[in-house]
Amino acid sequence: MDTSTFEPRRPDEAAASSRFNLSAWAITHRPLALFFVIALALGGAFAYTRLGRAEDPNFTIKVANVTATWPGATSREMQDQVADPIEKKLQELPYFDRARTYVTPGFMALQLSFRDDTPPSAVPELFYQLRKKLTDIRSDLPSGLVGPDVNDEFGDVDSLLFMLTGKNASYRQLKDAAEDLKKALLRVRNVTKVDIYGAQQQTIFVDFDTAKLASLGIAPQTVFDSLAKQNAVTAAGTFETDGQHIPLRVTGALDGVEAVKATPVSVNGVTFALGDIAKVSAGYADPPNFLVRQDSQPALGVGVVMAKGANIITFGKEVREALDAHLATMPVGIEVTQIADQPAVVDRAVFEFLRSFAEALVIVLGVSFLSLGWRTGIVVATSVPLVLAVVALVMSGLAMDLNRITLGALIIALGLLVDDAIIAVEMMVVKMEQGWSRARAAAFAWTSTAFPMLTGTLVTAIGFVPIGFAVSAVGEYAGGIFWVVAIALLASWVVAVLFTPLFGVLLLPDRKQLASANVDPENADPENADPEAIYQTRTYNLLRRIVGFCVRRRAMVTLATLGIFAVAVVGFGHVQQQFFPTSDRPELFFEIR
Repeated sequence: MDTSTFEPRRPDEAAASSRFNLSAWAITHRPLALFFVIALALGGAFAYTRLGRAEDPNFTIKVANVTATWPGATSREMQDQVADPIEKKLQELPYFDRARTYVTPGFMALQLSFRDDTPPSAVPELFYQLRKKLTDIRSDLPSGLVGPDVNDEFGDVDSLLFMLTGKNASYRQLKDAAEDLKKALLRVRNVTKVDIYGAQQQTIFVDFDTAKLASLGIAPQTVFDSLAKQNAVTAAGTFETDGQHIPLRVTGALDGVEAVKATPVSVNGVTFALGDIAKVSAGYADPPNFLVRQDSQPALGVGVVMAKGANIITFGKEVREALDAHLATMPVGIEVTQIADQPAVVDRAVFEFLRSFAEALVIVLGVSFLSLGWRTGIVVATSVPLVLAVVALVMSGLAMDLNRITLGALIIALGLLVDDAIIAVEMMVVKMEQGWSRARAAAFAWTSTAFPMLTGTLVTAIGFVPIGFAVSAVGEYAGGIFWVVAIALLASWVVAVLFTPLFGVLLLPDRKQLASANVDPENADPENADPEAIYQTRTYNLLRRIVGFCVRRRAMVTLATLGIFAVAVVGFGHVQQQFFPTSDRPELFFEIR
């Protein structure tokens, strides 16, 4: 054995070679590692274009509305005979929280709320059980009751809202135009529902003078019975032959004002036409249940609901194209005005994120260039788009959308994405300044910093765990903050230990000279040089003196820290607290009772 060529390895080198080293693996398998880089970048860019976009994340509304009408009943009768039995029956439902009831003469509205910790997956089954409970109790309710009816879709949000107006146009004409527009929009991809708001129910009014009826000996109930009999739908029998059964249809059902006027009213052998003893006219339900106005003109609203998980920006373009194509077939004089444009709001939010990302990237590049040099700055900067590509891939796999929650989480994570990369490349630069080669310095980054960085990454992500795992509506709505931040931080760690050393080897130059000015670079021996020489600078010496002072005066430093913490706690109590900032959308909603 030739011992003349034997060189003892340093302890840190021996430790690095005895264990698996992910950074060293990337360096020794450059083609495969670079393939992963390109694949992740292209896959992330493609996944980003496929991500759904929405203003708010989807969350489950755990509320249902139950309504019922009983013409002629008093408020007390509605409460005792309708509302109370329904409330008691619905209390048998799992996760029942409370029921709020509103009654007026002849009408009842009940709002059923399930507990906040109700699993979202259980809500559809609860709505089904709600309808079953109402079916079971229907035989115990008054015979003249209309309902009860359940509405569990009132939480659907209209992504686009249009108003139809027309000078001198009737509600009937507006409704016909709105129905045609609805048919056209329902053919658009990702349109799940189109609602029409403000449509008025057509009604035929029969006005009679009780004094005149009394003089003719006609009771008002006689008029009501005549109308009911004339408009009754009953089976009239069939003609039976050897080959088939032919149903018999009786004509004469009420189909307009003239038919109502011609309704016969018989009293004491005398027959009158209803039009002779009463005024019959057509109109709309009075008072109306719902009115819509646009620029002080009667209008109808058309709301378009988007499917969950769709890209709302693309959705808005497709709806606009369908609307433009349909406008050519609209009746002359009918105008369509868009008053709510959620795709534009989301588009602005995405633009704000891209701007924040660009600003953060410029700041990171500037700081890295000034403090580390331009090559080191490039190494750090390449980690940001690569981490975002990984985040986009994972979000696409988990069917997550880009919305105000996930975009906010990405903006929060932007300031943390480069920390691991800076630590890894800085360790690499330090070792290179101590005389190590690029490959050895890059491999050492795994040994010395990988697991401390992973610990810091996990601790930071754990800070958002309460939001991500909160069993409540807030957790369902804002839980994306935890998942996106955790994904981004873990991705930044993987990039820092796998790809950043590879970029460092490819981009950083060898630094054979020592940092100490007392060593001649031409005659320096980097293998046997003092590794502490690079720390003998004015900045490091000043920092060393500050740290030494704090250690010697640790009691005073501890008291000062506690005092600052107490002041911060007191000051935090005076900071205005608000879960979400005030909406800046130019809309005003108010309710008048």
